[in-house]
Amino acid sequence: MRTPAIQLSVRAAVAAALAWWIADALHAHYAIYALIAAVLVTDLSPANSRRLALQRLAGTLVGAMVGALLLPWLDIRAIALGVAILAAMLLAFALRLENAGARVAGYVAAIVMLAHGDDAWQYAFDRAWETIVGIGVALLVGLVPLWMRERRTK
Repeated sequence: MRTPAIQLSVRAAVAAALAWWIADALHAHYAIYALIAAVLVTDLSPANSRRLALQRLAGTLVGAMVGALLLPWLDIRAIALGVAILAAMLLAFALRLENAGARVAGYVAAIVMLAHGDDAWQYAFDRAWETIVGIGVALLVGLVPLWMRERRTK
């Protein structure tokens, strides 16, 4: 196994475990979203982690808002979910998010509509702060210098 693969895996595992622990300690309803965010934004390059973090956060905020806004007007059926995903992704692209951020916006909008129709705004708020915890931990773990350099073979 190559050194970068080992280092990325260790960083993602540490960031995810810490993010889940912190979110759980803060009484998150779904600490798994902190864990997911930490894994998805972890990268060996701190600059790339920051780029991924911004896309993840922006996509989460757009998707949560769109899902909560559309829920009162759309029944939760396949067509309504498709409309919510379409609206969230188009808004994300209009805000100049990258593909990754737009995809996050789409699935978060659907999750908000599916998961908690009784209190969509609270659910959307929870997704946002839990995601911020995961992103923050991943960025902090990314500040730790790489401990191994890959050996060059001739």
